[in-house]
Amino acid sequence: KKNIYEKLELTMQQLEEGLKDASRKAGVKTRFYRAGTMFCTYFSDKEVTDYNSAKLSDTAKFARFFSSMLSQGVNLAPSQFEALFVSSAHKEEHIERTIEAAGKVMRKLGRKE
Repeated sequence: KKNIYEKLELTMQQLEEGLKDASRKAGVKTRFYRAGTMFCTYFSDKEVTDYNSAKLSDTAKFARFFSSMLSQGVNLAPSQFEALFVSSAHKEEHIERTIEAAGKVMRKLGRKE
């Protein structure tokens, strides 16, 4: 039987892979970073290693991503300078719905590039 931390790791891994796949399929340049159950996304084709490199990412595109995800029923942190978290309250159906919404939003963003 998996303990809570193993379950959280698997949940976060599923979310991370799904979001990366959504952006890759849509041709949207993103950088994903994860530490345990914390995760963040930057709309950039360059590595983000500190605040200065984070400021170079496309915050306007992140704002469109945030708004579009919210309209799909997924409430994310409103700033790309904040982290996302998963918890034991997030079930597989929540993760799948988030990935599905991200696919739609990323395709929309990809058409605007």
